Amino acid sequence: MQKGVPNLNFPVPFVTIITAHNFIMSAPQKYAIIDVETTGGSPKFERVTEIGVVISDGNNILDTFESLVNPGITIPEFITNLTGISNDMVREAPHFYEIAKEIIELTENTIFVAHNARFDYGFIRSEFQRLGYTYSRRQLCTVKLARKVFPGLPSYSLGKLIRHFGIEVSRRHRALDDAMATTTLLHMALHQHSGQSGIKNLVDRGIQETRLPAGISMEMLHQLPESPGVYYFHNADNQIVYVGKSINIQKRVMDHFRDHTVKAGRMHQHVRDISFEETGSELAALLL
Repeated sequence: MQKGVPNLNFPVPFVTIITAHNFIMSAPQKYAIIDVETTGGSPKFERVTEIGVVISDGNNILDTFESLVNPGITIPEFITNLTGISNDMVREAPHFYEIAKEIIELTENTIFVAHNARFDYGFIRSEFQRLGYTYSRRQLCTVKLARKVFPGLPSYSLGKLIRHFGIEVSRRHRALDDAMATTTLLHMALHQHSGQSGIKNLVDRGIQETRLPAGISMEMLHQLPESPGVYYFHNADNQIVYVGKSINIQKRVMDHFRDHTVKAGRMHQHVRDISFEETGSELAALLL
């Protein structure tokens, strides 16, 4: 049965604006640990069949959400064999647009956490894109976090980590159960000193590294200072092609590469290096 997409009545523009203030890691931080089950592996062609969300402050679980989702397409038999989710189970389930607003509100001002975050975040973004909205959250991948905090393990797949650490899971490959297991893994990692000290450099502010200009990496962006100053974009001949100033150099530079404007496209074509001068204040940066 075809259903129209309703007006979601968002009280503010849907695109999340990430400010320097709400990114300061010393402030109370909430995490939205998310797992999705899908009809296949490609966000472009496949759809979400189930979503599980756990909201955590890094120590305690604050809230949970789970729902089957009617994908609007057939679930392949091999997916049903893996997840246990059948076409009959999702036939009367809500479509994604029916739970979209709840997902937005639940994950607002959180870091989006998933085991292999590119997969889950990619599917969530794609589902929102089909509704005509841009979903943007800072992201943290627990695969990368586990590699940093628990080095030397033979495998960092969720199943292998569950077995290695003896994490209790009732139903593997079901969204909320896997999200709960990922939450336990996140809590374990955060309680390690290396997890607390290194997490900031693992948080992706919504930038897809594959879309960065040649020669620019996420590691390079994370090494930029979060202080006032002037930054310079250089081309392949080391000529300055853009000068900007900000009270937070790192945040502002990342904003450039997260945008999908014509200006951002030109930067992508020409920028090959970044330099900066810290000034100590916004006024000094403006004068410089």
